[in-house]
Amino acid sequence: MGVAGHNDPLIGETTCGSLLQQLQLIWDEVGESDEDRDKMLLQLEQECLDVYRRKVDQASNSRARLLQQLANAKSELSRLLCALGELSISSIPDKTTGTIKEQLEAISPFLEKLCREKDKRVREFADVQLQIQTIRGEIAGSLQVGDHMETPRVNEDDLSTKKLNEFLSELQALQKEKSNRLHKILDFVSSVHDLCSVLGMDFLSTVTEVHPSLNDSVGAESKSISDATLSKLSKMVIQLKEEKSKRLERIQALASQLTDLWNLMDTSADERQLFDHITCNISSTLDEVTAPGALDIDLIEQAELEVERLDQLKASRMKDIAFKRQTELEDIYAQAHITIDTSAARDRILTVIDSSIFEPSELLADMENQILKAKEEALSRKDILEKVERWMSACEEESWLEDYSQDDNRYSATRGAHLNLKRAEKARLLVSKIPVIVDTLMAKTRAWEQEHGMPFSYDGVHLLAMLDEYKVLRQQKEEEKRRMRDQKKINDQLAAEQEKLFGSKPSPARPQSSRKAPGPRANGGAVNGTPNRRLLAHQNGGGRSVSRDGRRDSGRPAAPVNYVAICKEESSNNNPAASSP
Repeated sequence: MGVAGHNDPLIGETTCGSLLQQLQLIWDEVGESDEDRDKMLLQLEQECLDVYRRKVDQASNSRARLLQQLANAKSELSRLLCALGELSISSIPDKTTGTIKEQLEAISPFLEKLCREKDKRVREFADVQLQIQTIRGEIAGSLQVGDHMETPRVNEDDLSTKKLNEFLSELQALQKEKSNRLHKILDFVSSVHDLCSVLGMDFLSTVTEVHPSLNDSVGAESKSISDATLSKLSKMVIQLKEEKSKRLERIQALASQLTDLWNLMDTSADERQLFDHITCNISSTLDEVTAPGALDIDLIEQAELEVERLDQLKASRMKDIAFKRQTELEDIYAQAHITIDTSAARDRILTVIDSSIFEPSELLADMENQILKAKEEALSRKDILEKVERWMSACEEESWLEDYSQDDNRYSATRGAHLNLKRAEKARLLVSKIPVIVDTLMAKTRAWEQEHGMPFSYDGVHLLAMLDEYKVLRQQKEEEKRRMRDQKKINDQLAAEQEKLFGSKPSPARPQSSRKAPGPRANGGAVNGTPNRRLLAHQNGGGRSVSRDGRRDSGRPAAPVNYVAICKEESSNNNPAASSP
């Protein structure tokens, strides 16, 4: 009955004592023996010990786990600090006292922060290393366009800022290298494009032979920058430049041939205009030829066909062409006052053309050599011929001056008299220089003859002989003047004596000796002895002294030869004119 009020353990406060008391009441009601009661109490005590022991073991294990967690947390914290290169962080509390949980609670936030920092660093390292490996692969050529590399494995033991900066510096150097290579690639591609345009080649098929990524449709960042691509592009640019140089040489050689053939055959300007796109580069340098298709192989073949056609046409017109070259040669000799046998030269040309072994190119080459030699010889004679021209001009002025001095009306107030006075002053100055001019001319002529080992002839006459004769005649003229002056003095004395004896003067008429006498002059030009420019026709082998149409060539300078007509005839008989070289 007493136990019934305690059947519900939730009613009232339940303790070990109340339960034991309730158990005693139950035992009393049941009538358990003391022995049984002792056994049951001993069993209860043993079970309580077991429960406490288990709880103690559980608590001990929990403490050990917490200690291990604390040790692990501290170890991880140290490892992260070392890996991140942050050996001392002032914000982490140095809590070594208090309960284990308190220490864990103090470390956990910073540990979580460092873990997040570590994950961030790992991602940064992985990204930088991936870029480094990608650029290295692009440079090495092992990574193709569009390929993606696997994320590299990051060494988590060293995630310091110093190590990251080292990787970043390496990445920047590689990015700079990539940029430089990309600029080189684009420059090479641009050069290939320009060269292909000039050469008339397909740029796309040419450049993609090096690498498919060099196509214009591919972005700059996706183009191959490998060593192999750079090397192939460099070799391609060199090859294209060599091809451009070879084609330009061919074009210029063909243009030169076309020009020569046109000049030979007097081709009209309209026909020449058809090949302006070829002849426009005849003197251009390699860098100046930039027009698209300027060196297309089709243009070269077109020019070759035209040269071949003109060569065939030239063969049929060789006689006219050869005579045109001969005329050019004769003009050079005529301007240089060199006599040649024109008839023999033209007969020789006809003989060569009519022969069975006639070769047009050899004949033209021989005539070109003759023209070249004639130009060289004319150039070597230029200085002397200029001085001969000066000498002749001085002789003409001397002749005019003597005529003017014998004119009784030279001081009259006629129209143009003042102009003649001025000319006379200049003429006297020039005439006074004639001896110096002649001496200089003779010295230069002797030097020329010594250098060339041959006499210097002027229109077939030995120039030194002409000058020597001139000096002799001039000396004779001076002696004649002195004789005339002496005679005049004697006449004056006789007139004075007559005046004393007879007391009257003779007639004031002009003495006969002072009048201009007809007949040849001392120097062949007039009575006063000054030479003129009239040329004598040579009688010794058809020397070229007149123009081809029979008229005298008034525009060509001529030697003052009239005053030495006899000398020239003697020289012509003793020294026949040279034939055509």
